[in-house]
Amino acid sequence: QVHLVESGGGFVQAGGSLRLSCAASGGTGTAFAMGWFRQAPGKEREFVAAITWSGNRQYYSDSVRGRFTISRDKDKNSVYLQMNSLKPEDTADYYCAARVGLGVPEPMDPDYWGQGTQVTVSS
Repeated sequence: QVHLVESGGGFVQAGGSLRLSCAASGGTGTAFAMGWFRQAPGKEREFVAAITWSGNRQYYSDSVRGRFTISRDKDKNSVYLQMNSLKPEDTADYYCAARVGLGVPEPMDPDYWGQGTQVTVSS
């Protein structure tokens, strides 16, 4: 069982940056890919970015590619999402996710979810 806790959400003006963090615990002896999803009110949760167990491969949705960067610190069981050039349409609750295994399937189909952290981007 993997427990995920997000942090770093907040308020930012369009064009600004935020860095989200996710700390994983309880995954000792288990390899897992990690990623980020987001959900705006009234909309379905959508994939944002993911990274493999080793951290050597990253995946992004078309809407964030070139603006967001996912990274991983496996030794500290942490994953990060650096969000630059933020747009109002990036406003959502952002969820950290983990999937048991080395790689990232499509769709990712996570096994574990964090509680979410809110990101609000104003015009």
